[in-house]
Amino acid sequence: MSANVLSTAEITQCLTQIPGWDVKDGKLQRQFQFDDFVTAFGFMSSMAIVSESMGHHPEWFNVYNKVIVDLTSHDAGGITQKDFDWAKQANKIAA
Repeated sequence: MSANVLSTAEITQCLTQIPGWDVKDGKLQRQFQFDDFVTAFGFMSSMAIVSESMGHHPEWFNVYNKVIVDLTSHDAGGITQKDFDWAKQANKIAA
């Protein structure tokens, strides 16, 4: 069963709880910048484990020390609480 798509008001409220994230092209997005490639890749590896445990996988792109993450719940057709839960975990691991 898919999660419910959040309203614009709900998304705006949730954004206050995850610094660095915004909505772009209908997806929750953040660019992370790390000291080097190994740290960026380590972040991605850690989040891969989180993604598997949540059953929720990001669209992401990595070049050297940057990781750009786009989140949407494809099965629901938009941004859901699952996306915000993933984003909170990403912020914790990136800190």
